[in-house]
Amino acid sequence: MAKNKQQLTLLSVLLMIFTSTFAFDNTSIAYYTMGYAGIIWYILAALLFFVPSTLMFAEFGASLHEQPGGVFSWLENSLGLKWAFIGGFIWIASWVILIVSTVSKIWIMLSTTISGSDQTGQWRVGNLTSTQTIGIISILFFLLVTAIAVRGLKKVARLAAIGGVAAAVLTIFFSLASLLLLLKNGFHLAEPVKLPETFIKSPRAGYQSISQMISFLIFAVYAYAGIEAIGGVSDQMKNAKKNFPLALGLGALLISSAYAVIIFLWGASANWQEVFHHSGVNLGNTTYVLMSNLGYRLGEQFNLPAAQAQSLSFFFARFGSFTMLLSYLGSFFVIVYMPIKSFILGTPKKLWPQALPKLNRFNMPANAMWWQALIVAILIALTSFGNKSATAFYNILTLMDNLSSTLPYLFLVTAFPFFKANRQLTKPFELFHRKISYWLAVGLVDSLLLLGVGSTVYSALTSRNYLELFLELVGPVLFGIIGYALYLLYRRRQQKSLLKN
Repeated sequence: MAKNKQQLTLLSVLLMIFTSTFAFDNTSIAYYTMGYAGIIWYILAALLFFVPSTLMFAEFGASLHEQPGGVFSWLENSLGLKWAFIGGFIWIASWVILIVSTVSKIWIMLSTTISGSDQTGQWRVGNLTSTQTIGIISILFFLLVTAIAVRGLKKVARLAAIGGVAAAVLTIFFSLASLLLLLKNGFHLAEPVKLPETFIKSPRAGYQSISQMISFLIFAVYAYAGIEAIGGVSDQMKNAKKNFPLALGLGALLISSAYAVIIFLWGASANWQEVFHHSGVNLGNTTYVLMSNLGYRLGEQFNLPAAQAQSLSFFFARFGSFTMLLSYLGSFFVIVYMPIKSFILGTPKKLWPQALPKLNRFNMPANAMWWQALIVAILIALTSFGNKSATAFYNILTLMDNLSSTLPYLFLVTAFPFFKANRQLTKPFELFHRKISYWLAVGLVDSLLLLGVGSTVYSALTSRNYLELFLELVGPVLFGIIGYALYLLYRRRQQKSLLKN
């Protein structure tokens, strides 16, 4: 059996890296936020974050792959139990915020699929505003999903494969349509290029200062989020010492190149000022706005009547939203229970209140999942009832998602030198052999993360967006406090147990 375990090829791991990290809608968010200037930030994030941090996670995963706690085990064996619990809980917070963001954005995809454009701003129930209506629907939907998920849902994981195929089809479809448009109009870009300004300065009014541009690092780092899961397969490769770093290097090159090319291709059809001048555009619907515009521009180039060009525009928007809907739904039911189940069952049971890790008859931690549902409902209510504008609602959700997904990496990367110093651990292979090399890598990645987080906080404070800043930080901070409180509870239980004995 041990021999059969080492069967992952270079190509299979390369595909795993790509499918778990690349997300098509990251490109539209980058273009909306920074225009062509988003390209250089995505490349820098790949070189300064994606490659070095994943090499670290590869060593973590190879050494601790038999321990079920995942991220918790990595931190416990590096920083100790207290920081493992705090950092692990902040990692869980990133997944909870992802759920909050995902469940709310599903309605944009559904609305666009049905009507050809985002009509969620017009949704009303009684005297509720559109954002409040979406919030109520999202809470009810998530409660329903949780009620289903606690019953097992083993077959639901297969939807993730369908979602991955849908995302790949959308990427290929968009690339071919954009290249066709360029070929048809003599390779004339809708968004003109002015060197070097175009690739440095954002066309968006809210991203003109140095701190605002640097804060985009959060978006760029988020585009590569999820890589900590890849480190766990490093020990299952043939000739892992050679092939795994090679897969990471090729994966980083492929993903960063794909991001750069697609961001640039958005400029083939979308003049930034014309497309994003409309007030209804937000971080939640940029993909469908841009896809709709691409369809209309193609119709114009083929001299279609205005009505037919508009129909083509609706088709592109619907196709984009439908494939994204499949992609999101494919992963949504899995992330509802996968992270919390792994974390709860991987940590010592004595850390938790007695009822929390208890499994139901379907072998699921139902109590923990319902507590997760309660926290998700509270966060959705905070974001949906705290703002009148639908644009602000989706923008805050995206910012919450980006920041909460970035903070756990500060714990994981900072833990790496302490992991290297732990001589009690067996390390099947080491990618960082010299102390100066891994300390330099840790300092580089941590500096990048702190720079991005600091710039985000500074921009929010200087623009007096205190509510946005609170909502961006509430998840990680709240979960960190809960983690520390439960750690103290565990320590007290240990002390009482020692006194009794």
